[in-house]
Amino acid sequence: METQQEVTQMGLAHVLTQTSGMGLIPAVLLLLMSVATWYWIVLKVYQSWKLRRNTKAFLAAFWSCRNLKQVEEQVLKQIKPEPCAELMISGLQAARQVQNPDQGLVEMGSREEFVLRALRRSVTRSTLRLEAGLTLLASVGSAAPFVGLFGTVWGIYNALIGISVSGQSTLDKVAGPVGEALIMTAFGLAVALPAVLAYNAFVRMNRVYLAELDGFAHDVFALLSTGQARSVMQPVVKTTSRAVVTELQAGEA
Repeated sequence: METQQEVTQMGLAHVLTQTSGMGLIPAVLLLLMSVATWYWIVLKVYQSWKLRRNTKAFLAAFWSCRNLKQVEEQVLKQIKPEPCAELMISGLQAARQVQNPDQGLVEMGSREEFVLRALRRSVTRSTLRLEAGLTLLASVGSAAPFVGLFGTVWGIYNALIGISVSGQSTLDKVAGPVGEALIMTAFGLAVALPAVLAYNAFVRMNRVYLAELDGFAHDVFALLSTGQARSVMQPVVKTTSRAVVTELQAGEA
């Protein structure tokens, strides 16, 4: 009967109540890591959903415009801030600044180079915002198992010290405290697993989005440089006139 009661009492709560000082530090660290991990997971999921929605709305409105003036007057003033809109604003501001060479370092380099630098800086700022929190997730994913392992080692050490003091070294007296200490390792793995999975998922999502943003940056650069652009994010309708077909047929003949 006493054995059953001892087994029932064992668990993470019992470990925390019986541990003090150094033994509580791993548990507190793992708890803080878990809270921070789930905070960033929920925040990044919401930000990713919001970012995709705003980007889709901006691109739909952007490619429906006929010229850059219409984009500036009707789209940029209504669409909520997001990387593609900020990229377009940076490009337009750079193109205007080129017309006023008295401002700063505009005179260094050509017009295209100055616009390209502005677009590159906008992409860099967007990349830094998208990667916010990923360092913490990677750190938790790599460090949490070792923190839990340290808690386990410390718990086993205290358990063996207690057993040696009591003088009872039977299996039932050893297995309970040692098994109880192993809970910290499981706690560390439970904290690390969501962080690793979330980190991999967010890195892939960012990589896909940044590839699309880079393609849109090329389109914006082409629009500001030549007034023409063709994007993989915009459906392209190919048309061939009869004159061109006739000319090609004549050339083949």
